[in-house]
Amino acid sequence: MKKSHGVWWSATSENDLLSIIEYVARENPLQANKIFGEIKKRAESLRAFPDRGRIVPELLDQGITLYRELIIGPWRIMYRVSENKVYVLSILDSRQNIEDILLKRLIALK
Repeated sequence: MKKSHGVWWSATSENDLLSIIEYVARENPLQANKIFGEIKKRAESLRAFPDRGRIVPELLDQGITLYRELIIGPWRIMYRVSENKVYVLSILDSRQNIEDILLKRLIALK
């Protein structure tokens, strides 16, 4: 039997999701609700299949293979797996420059 993983959301990923939903809801509240459900459902699916996402290409180019992502166009759910836990780290819009967003977030941590 396959081991189940816990799915943990970071504060950053929760804020990302809230921002996405608020933005979409301004124009279409029903669509925002649908997007919210789909993103949560896909993230929760990582309980059974944590390694199903691809390695984040922008990080792979730098030799970093610890982070994975699921695509729910146009959003990217970025996460990492550690032991029996999946940590959802960010939900980003793939139409934006991901490298710039990640760099700004790293600088903000200093």
